[in-house]
Amino acid sequence: MNSETATGASRHFVLAAGGTGGHLIPAFALAEELHQRGHHVALITDDRGANIPGKPDYLTAHVLPAGRFGKNPLKWIGGIRAVLEGRNMALRLFESFEPSAVIGFGGYPALPALLAATSADIPSVVHEQNAVLGRVNRLLAGRVEAIATSYPDVARLKPKFAGKVHLVGNPVREEVLALRDEDFPAFTEEGLLRVLITGGSQGASVLSEVVPDGLAMLPPALCQRLQVTQQCRPEDVDAVRERYASHDIPAELGTYFEDMHERLAGTHLFIGRAGASTIAELTAVGRPAILVPLPIATDDHQAANTREIVKAGGARMIRQANFTPKELAKQIQALAQKPDSLSNAAHGAWNCGRPKAARDLADLVESFGGVDLMDVIRVGEHNTRGASQEAPVAKPATKDRAA
Repeated sequence: MNSETATGASRHFVLAAGGTGGHLIPAFALAEELHQRGHHVALITDDRGANIPGKPDYLTAHVLPAGRFGKNPLKWIGGIRAVLEGRNMALRLFESFEPSAVIGFGGYPALPALLAATSADIPSVVHEQNAVLGRVNRLLAGRVEAIATSYPDVARLKPKFAGKVHLVGNPVREEVLALRDEDFPAFTEEGLLRVLITGGSQGASVLSEVVPDGLAMLPPALCQRLQVTQQCRPEDVDAVRERYASHDIPAELGTYFEDMHERLAGTHLFIGRAGASTIAELTAVGRPAILVPLPIATDDHQAANTREIVKAGGARMIRQANFTPKELAKQIQALAQKPDSLSNAAHGAWNCGRPKAARDLADLVESFGGVDLMDVIRVGEHNTRGASQEAPVAKPATKDRAA
């Protein structure tokens, strides 16, 4: 149990995040950790985030205006007005909620909340899920007290902010993290090769077009042992089903799988995009992967996300321009030609995992906005009946990887 919870020192924290799963999954994981420690947590997001599946019932969502700033300067005026309106609304929320710290997870909805925190002299922290510092986090890097990162090397992060940086990792869902201590599923020369393909929350048409034909190009002895699960866009499902049928490859297709963690548990090989949450889950569990970064991702951050796991031998990366059935078949053969090849890749992926990310991030945010140590001493001096006291401020999370 956290020392502050043990002494009854409940505090308030505000989390601010864009409305996509990539921003909200780590925010929800931190909310759960802080909630378990006895703290009160509120969420600032947009309409999508307020209604996204998986939001804890105890986490009250506040929707604030958040302007977007595209390439057309003529539209910036409206964006600035929305940010200022959101900032004023956040200030009113802070007056009643009185947060000890505000934590941003990127996305434009985080901007007004963090600007309000700076204005109100409330400590703030940003968490970066990707291997490239996002636009909102870059804008706020000089204003916040700490920058929590998911990778040891983060591009677009200025060296002058190095003293603020804490490597904590990217928190994942508890049901996924629970798989970390389970063995990699046995893969033998005669056994099934279970392949899981996803393209993010909306699927990816390029995967639907390339993967079935790539799997069909594998040697017959391997192709006949395939067991495929693939997430597709709704408009692609019928065509993909026909393509697998024409290759006589058994495949389960769907637009969304609620039990993704259970499917991941039995997977030998993952094929998909390189979003931050995807890689965090692959490394938490230890699953080999063939990753196809989204080519239009801002600052090419998905390609940057692959570097650590590829270097560790846990994944192969194929640029979308080179993602052909022939190249895919080649990379699958390289990983699955021997049973040990997949298990070794799984171990490489597992070594990149940071399973204590939620705990370390909670330790970091708890270290800001607490009671000064001298105040704790004074409380102790006057507490003659031994009532509960507020604990000293926790130390910031270490930069070392969690074991």
